[in-house]
Amino acid sequence: KVVVRTFTAKDDCGNTSTCSGTIVVQDNTAPTITCVAQTTPINCPAAPVFIPPTATDACDVSVTITFADVTTPGSCVGTYSTTRTWTATDDCGNTATCSGTIVVQDITAPTITCVAQTTPINCPEVPAFIAPTATDACDMSVTITFADVTTPGSCT
Repeated sequence: KVVVRTFTAKDDCGNTSTCSGTIVVQDNTAPTITCVAQTTPINCPAAPVFIPPTATDACDVSVTITFADVTTPGSCVGTYSTTRTWTATDDCGNTATCSGTIVVQDITAPTITCVAQTTPINCPEVPAFIAPTATDACDMSVTITFADVTTPGSCT
């Protein structure tokens, strides 16, 4: 905004002279934005929930806050990190930023359910195992592997 002040000097005889001064008021100062610590890491399948920052400005009582997310894949299915960058903008276009990151991890083992096997079987039949099922909160295609240990019986 521009403020023009006109000064008038008047003597006892009523003679006057004037002059004026102009002051331009500018807002060149960015708002102050304060990010808070985020809860991290979190466990899959939970999704990141960010706590928003606060922003203040000496000239604008309602600073606008926007954000943009960047997601980086993790080393296995269901893991990743998301970095959110907030931008505070005042009415004059001055900006300030801050950011926070939440890591999503998978620390919970899958659940495996074995089924009852048909036993005993008669020789010379070969054992035929029924495969177990497995589920995981983060990985929809759990890999199931097996290893056999054969213990000899008392006769051939």
